[in-house]
Amino acid sequence: MQRLAVLTLAAAAFATAGCTTTTAGRAGPVEATRYHLGAPIERGTVSLEPLASTDTISPEYRLYADAVAAELARIGYVPATDSATSDYIAGVAFTRAPIGVLRERPPVSIGLGGGSGGLFGGLNFGIGGGNRELIVSELWVQLRRRSDNTVVWEGRAQAEAVDGAATAQPSAVAQRLADALFRGFPGESGITITVP
Repeated sequence: MQRLAVLTLAAAAFATAGCTTTTAGRAGPVEATRYHLGAPIERGTVSLEPLASTDTISPEYRLYADAVAAELARIGYVPATDSATSDYIAGVAFTRAPIGVLRERPPVSIGLGGGSGGLFGGLNFGIGGGNRELIVSELWVQLRRRSDNTVVWEGRAQAEAVDGAATAQPSAVAQRLADALFRGFPGESGITITVP
């Protein structure tokens, strides 16, 4: 009878294991650093292009470029109808790369038996958990005047997230990075801010 009770408890724990949530889906804060000349940056028309470090225009690049374009429009830059005659060129580049593995603790731990006289001799084991890859995403933007090719502003933003989580999806990451990068534009030069 005691054995049946222990097995029933174990089965109940297995059934509820999938209902437990973890904090692994949360995104880490975004760190953004901006540099500029300290002079006012006039608004004008802007066209976007990949920085030299971006070899191809992939669908994922397009997500980052669109997020940057939306932020530039929000702070007063107008998308150029003719990219060859825009006042500014915004160079955009991004990377996403694994930086390690996050070991998730099992959400449920079962203790069977108890002491030396118990059915399983005090056996403890976890249900669930496992390893998940940690991804770092970075966005670089360089704003330069077309007339003399002077870089008037540049910045870099990065954040970490657990692969597979909603917060690690490229569209969500691109928007978070662009938002942090252009927050309080132009920002204090050379100072890194942290955006939750």
